[in-house]
Amino acid sequence: MRRAVCPGSFDPIHNGHIEVIARAAGLFDEVIVAVSTNYAKKYRFTLTERLTMARTTFSALSGIVVEPVGEGLLSDFCHDRGVSAIVKGLRTSSDFDYELPMATMNRHLSGVETLFLPGDSRYLHLSSTLIKEVSSLGGDVSGFVPRAVLRRLNGETGPDTRPVPIVSPRI
Repeated sequence: MRRAVCPGSFDPIHNGHIEVIARAAGLFDEVIVAVSTNYAKKYRFTLTERLTMARTTFSALSGIVVEPVGEGLLSDFCHDRGVSAIVKGLRTSSDFDYELPMATMNRHLSGVETLFLPGDSRYLHLSSTLIKEVSSLGGDVSGFVPRAVLRRLNGETGPDTRPVPIVSPRI
């Protein structure tokens, strides 16, 4: 089985993330959406909430699973799960500059390769930070996030088990 991981804090997950993950799912037998916690960041959503939003978002797709990364290195997480590639979406050249040293280190530590997918131009302006800021100031982010995230941003709790349509890539 060819398995890849798409790691991130996903605070919250947005359509730019979903588009890259959906494309990765077309390249691999299984994609693990690895929800991580960076203790240097301040989060709007708990790890449990981020996992729930991601699981709800991808519930209608086969071949995509959502797991917490937990403690330790991403390279160890990949090794333990037989992951052959890390998939990262890139919006700008600064994303590449940030991601390249990590990709090189992960390859050095465990042999896992990193594949960079350019983000769709419809979502290049999106970041989780911007989504949270616009939402907190009363802006409409409904076109940029899945329903499970929108509900949480609007203060709703409880499960939303309705599948969310996945944004299909344009080719």
